[in-house]
Amino acid sequence: MALEGRVALVTGAASGMGRLSARRLAEAGAMVAAVDVAEEPLAELARSHERVRAHPCDVSDTAAVAKLVAEVEEGLGEIHRVMSAAAIAPSGLLAEQDPEEILRMMRINYGGVVNVTHAVLPRMLGRGRGELVNFGSLAGWLPSPYLGAYNATKFAVNSFSEVLWHENRGRGVKILCVCPPIVETPMLRQMKDGAREMVEAAPRIQPEEVLDAIEAGLDEGRPFVFPGRGTTAAWRIRRWLPGLIWRRLHSTTGI
Repeated sequence: MALEGRVALVTGAASGMGRLSARRLAEAGAMVAAVDVAEEPLAELARSHERVRAHPCDVSDTAAVAKLVAEVEEGLGEIHRVMSAAAIAPSGLLAEQDPEEILRMMRINYGGVVNVTHAVLPRMLGRGRGELVNFGSLAGWLPSPYLGAYNATKFAVNSFSEVLWHENRGRGVKILCVCPPIVETPMLRQMKDGAREMVEAAPRIQPEEVLDAIEAGLDEGRPFVFPGRGTTAAWRIRRWLPGLIWRRLHSTTGI
């Protein structure tokens, strides 16, 4: 990870994968623009490391994101790497979940990726260099009861990232979508009812495994990376034998 003296922008930096990403990048020598709506945890992160700067911002606000990126590049220098990790994961059966909650999740999880991409990628392409990392999920390939709304947001991120990679290949910018399984982060506490039971019964991986896989994926120039043992196999089974996956989910959840 050759980031000494470079600038990185990390969304969702107040907690979970975003926070760990910001700290690791700063420790690798990058100047990090840490972005989140949670101002106090974000400020605490900035106080904890001299190379982290707090930038409160709602990634679902297109104009605010564009302004933020311009300010970061003017104040810190050209953004070399973006880590789009901002996400929420409230759960529930789709017919019972508040439609506004479902749409808010789409605005943050998917809309945030779109807004950050449109603010940063043209700058990177103009320079012919940069790294754009979008946090998709295995949940974007493998839908399940109680997580349908979250699944939809990650399906969108995965698809958006795949097309983006193909549209811009050979132009000097590395684009990567990371698709981990369940990761041990505070986001799991947002899940309730059947989703919580399902998640608690499933194996999970540590955040460090995800970050290590990102570095390997960027080095290899791949469009996707699937961290964790068995993750790629689960992705393949879903593609080839979707009925098998659903029979297991029906059996597990009783739905």
